[in-house]
Amino acid sequence: MVRSGNLSVDSSASHRRTPSRTVTLGHIQPQAPSYRTVYCNDRDSNMPVRFKGNSISTTKYNVFTFLPKGLFEQVFILLGSLRVVNLELQNFRRIANIYFLGISCLSMTPISPVSPITNVAPLSMVLLVSLIKEAFEDWKRFQNDMSINNSTVEILQDQQWVPIPWRKLQVGDIVKIKKDAFFPADILFLSSTNPDGICYVETANLDGETNLKIRKALERTWDYLVPEKASEFRGEIQCEQPNNSLYTFTGNLVVQKQTLPLSPDQLLLRGCSLRNTEYIVGAVVFTGHETKVMMNAMNAPSKRSTLEKKLDKLIITIFCVLITMCLIGAIGCSIVTDREDLYLGLKKSDWEYRNRLAIGFFTFFTLITLFSSIIPISLYVSIEMIKFIQSTQFINRDLNMYHAETNTPASARTSNLNEELGQMRKLPSALSCNGSMSNLSLYEYIQEERSTGAIREKGFNFDDPRLMRGAWRNEPNPDLCKVPYIYFFENFLTELFRCLAICHTVLPEGDESPEKIVYQAASPDEAALVTAAKNFGFFFYRRTPTMVYVRESHVEKMGKVQDVAYEILNVLEFNSTRKRQSVVCRYPDGRLVLYCKGADNVIFERLADGMDDVRKVTREHLEHFGSSGLRTLCLAYRDLDPETYNSWNEKFIQAKSALRDREKKLDEVAELIEKDLTLIGSTAIEDKLQEGVPNCIETLSRAGIKIWVLTGDKMETAINIAYGRGDQVEIARVIKEEVKKELRKSLEEAQLYMHTVAGPKLALVIDGKCLMYALDPSLRVTLLSLSLNCTSVVCCRVSPLQKAQVTSLVRKGAKKITLSIGDGANDVSMIQAAHVGIGISGMEGMQAVMASDFAIAQFRFLTDLLLVHGRWSYLRICKVVMYFFYKNLTFTLTQFWFTFRTGFSGQRFYDDWFQSLYNVFFTALPVIVLGLFEKDVSASLSKRYPELYREGIRNSFFKWRVVAAWATSAVYQSLVCYLFVTTSSFGAINSSGKIFGLWDVSTLVFTCLVIAVNVRILLMSNSITRWHYITVGGSILAWLVFAFVYCGITTPRDRNENVYFVIYVLMSTFYFYFALLLVPIVSLLGDFIFQGVERWFFPYDYQIVQEIHRHESDASKADHLEIENELTPQEARSYAISQLPRELSKHTGFAFDSPGYESFFASQLGVYAPQKAWDVARRASMRSRPTVPKKK
Repeated sequence: MVRSGNLSVDSSASHRRTPSRTVTLGHIQPQAPSYRTVYCNDRDSNMPVRFKGNSISTTKYNVFTFLPKGLFEQVFILLGSLRVVNLELQNFRRIANIYFLGISCLSMTPISPVSPITNVAPLSMVLLVSLIKEAFEDWKRFQNDMSINNSTVEILQDQQWVPIPWRKLQVGDIVKIKKDAFFPADILFLSSTNPDGICYVETANLDGETNLKIRKALERTWDYLVPEKASEFRGEIQCEQPNNSLYTFTGNLVVQKQTLPLSPDQLLLRGCSLRNTEYIVGAVVFTGHETKVMMNAMNAPSKRSTLEKKLDKLIITIFCVLITMCLIGAIGCSIVTDREDLYLGLKKSDWEYRNRLAIGFFTFFTLITLFSSIIPISLYVSIEMIKFIQSTQFINRDLNMYHAETNTPASARTSNLNEELGQMRKLPSALSCNGSMSNLSLYEYIQEERSTGAIREKGFNFDDPRLMRGAWRNEPNPDLCKVPYIYFFENFLTELFRCLAICHTVLPEGDESPEKIVYQAASPDEAALVTAAKNFGFFFYRRTPTMVYVRESHVEKMGKVQDVAYEILNVLEFNSTRKRQSVVCRYPDGRLVLYCKGADNVIFERLADGMDDVRKVTREHLEHFGSSGLRTLCLAYRDLDPETYNSWNEKFIQAKSALRDREKKLDEVAELIEKDLTLIGSTAIEDKLQEGVPNCIETLSRAGIKIWVLTGDKMETAINIAYGRGDQVEIARVIKEEVKKELRKSLEEAQLYMHTVAGPKLALVIDGKCLMYALDPSLRVTLLSLSLNCTSVVCCRVSPLQKAQVTSLVRKGAKKITLSIGDGANDVSMIQAAHVGIGISGMEGMQAVMASDFAIAQFRFLTDLLLVHGRWSYLRICKVVMYFFYKNLTFTLTQFWFTFRTGFSGQRFYDDWFQSLYNVFFTALPVIVLGLFEKDVSASLSKRYPELYREGIRNSFFKWRVVAAWATSAVYQSLVCYLFVTTSSFGAINSSGKIFGLWDVSTLVFTCLVIAVNVRILLMSNSITRWHYITVGGSILAWLVFAFVYCGITTPRDRNENVYFVIYVLMSTFYFYFALLLVPIVSLLGDFIFQGVERWFFPYDYQIVQEIHRHESDASKADHLEIENELTPQEARSYAISQLPRELSKHTGFAFDSPGYESFFASQLGVYAPQKAWDVARRASMRSRPTVPKKK
């Protein structure tokens, strides 16, 4: 029996849960409320419930299911989902596999003119490559699973700690976790070797934050530390069912009929590690796949590039061309076939004799198998290979995007979107959050006499000897400080500094001295504020779960200090809804004070009456700070009498113990005490834009990319950032009132400016409250129209949800390709909503990086990522697709022209093996080299002329006009190759005096075709490397070698008796060599003339740049990443770092479908590779490794 609340229900019913909805990291929402009861240290009581074990398995196959299931997934899995309109790339590739499977089946019937090997061989090769990839990935998953499941943990058995494998761990077990070890399951924290029942946890695997978190056990369970005492523990945990919410936990602990509320502070999640604590004891709550990290270890939403979607349309167009060709042949066959022609040998019983409709019907399917090569089966495999190498070898190893200070290279976490980087139109960004340093600028108006020789501390840039280290108390003339409310100056400033030193969640580390202490903070802003308090004489040096210790230097005279212990009674946490944080503390003398800090609009709404003057003056200072680009914060306090506090605390405890809607009830209770506040001051945080950000934004603007800034900062700060673009912008302020009227008015003004000859560049600035109304369905169109008429859009005071809504509005409403970039957890939804998401590995954690498609260390690297790698990838993929289309169409059309000579009978023109190996062997490598090394202009010129990027925005290289030009080229070359050879061969004779037959002619046409198609690669390449010559020459040579071998052997059961000795006969004639020289030249002459005319009279932008700099040497020829021949020591170190194993794709499928398995297997082989914070699942469960001492 399992109890849920006060009800007793059957155990099976307690686990009849509603299916949990899959939510990715960053979109966490609590699941449907249902509860479980866990009996601690009592396996027998938990046995009837049958909780899931702690063993995990992430493999997709086993020995018996690999082949059938793998083939089923590759070919048939899409048959049940063809109704889906928006298919993914992998699914569309499987549709192509289904097509070729159908063609292979048709080739086994009597109506097929070709051998089954013609279509079965290419399909088998593609499927074999896919199955090998699946097997390799699944083997890696299996190895990882075995390593994780066999890790050991100590559990309590018979009053002693016994090591067991993780896989044998069960819900309710009492476990002992040692320092630096990973938690094997979600564990209820009971006791710790640290005083006051606290421990320190690193959560980098979950949220990317490397700062330590403090966890506190319930005081009732502190004694259960040694095995003798822990064996006496018999408690019941009544908690929520397993869900994917990392930051919430609702439950109660029942010990000896006493109910104690549980919160996330008592839950230690699998994937975290224990730090600065000898060991802890806990009770297992969730195991295996029911742990929170495992329920979050899902693939991010799959994204497809716009080019891939257009490729789907091109494939459909090619299929329509195929159907048209077959219909022409079928109709022609039914017309020209005459049963009276005795040479056909038709009889009454033959199907051809029945009627012309039957003749056309069967001929249609005959031609389908004959022309099936028009759709390239190797296209998708080649594109995936090219994208993979582009990501791993070019983007990840570009030294221009390597940040030496943080030892962070660029990382392409998926290779699906490389070419999408070259077509961006909109760039929503959390621009103000991209700072690499947060400094405190406190009350600029008192900074008159600043010491020039002061040593500035990181995060603090203020120095005034009249105020520092408590000297403000001894200042004889407070008027010099120019602080308002001079009468209250001392009291207000004291409360302000105490608020900074007490109201936070910072953890101190190291020696308790101002010079050596290190603050671990969730954000750089909090660290800057605590550092400021320290420098003003309020040194926060120690924290326990219930106490905060501050060394105050303002007592009596300067130089004297006093350690003051403040008891923390309640903490009202900060969240994006509350936008504030409060603590209730008790002074040593018994005084009760509520300190609160938060956004100015939130604090102003909760001030006591009679503070209008204070509010007015403070608002002026805030506007001054905001216009300077500083991020502001208001601080307030409230004295509490014991009766008021005790009455409120009872409600707070009840809300904290609630199992339903706990967060909502806590917010409601907080509103009861966070009122009647006294404003004591404000701070201003300088969140510096990273180096090169203004230049980067200006360059991107010249490239035709419109910048949208979505930030939570004040409007003045946001406007200041907009001016950081360097443009003269006219600001259109849209306020909350009369939103609809203002939107329409602003739209009319913007359209008026747009029609002027030299109108100013416009920027729209809108705040979060107004945006809430503007995003209403009735106003979205107006908002979108107004935004599209502006050069830039700045949305300030917006929530994470609004960031995602604005991004989706542009993506779906304007149908523009969007790129989102951010560095904080509040940017995750925006990053996932855009076509491409880029995370900046800054100081606000790694959540944005974990949710991104590409990761960079600095905003300025966006220039190289988009203008260089994005442009090149788009150009390369476009040329690869066009070339595939061209070479397959050329090959198929020669067969099509031959059907006119054979009366549309379906007679094959080429040998079966020629047709099979044309795509996968004789023309495969040069196109891959084209996709890897094609480069229209150098990287330096790409950044020097950002206007070149507009070609990608206009999609200049994948228009239907371009497709038509390539199709025309294919028709021309196929006619030249076919007609020149067939016409001239009528009178040609071999050395024995015999005229050429069908297989002599077809072999010669095929040879000319292979040469022309491969040499065409050199004509279309802007940069030709040795690999071009090697692959082009090698492909032609491979065909000749194959022809020599294949035409020289024969067996009784194959069909190559037709081409036996053909190549030797051909090479014995002068005609063969003359045709090999003449036909490819004439066939390529049309392309040569077309390219010359286009370059002279209708040039692309990059061709103009090529002409301007055609006499300049290409400095990047030596290396594709423009690495100089002589590297400095720092550059050499950078290059060495870039060679280390790193995450390749978030869609790899390894290790719980999360990236980063490389460093794990490297460690198994004895090779050290740095571990990354976003490697969620592997580090979540991997056995701990001894700390390697740093070399001095």
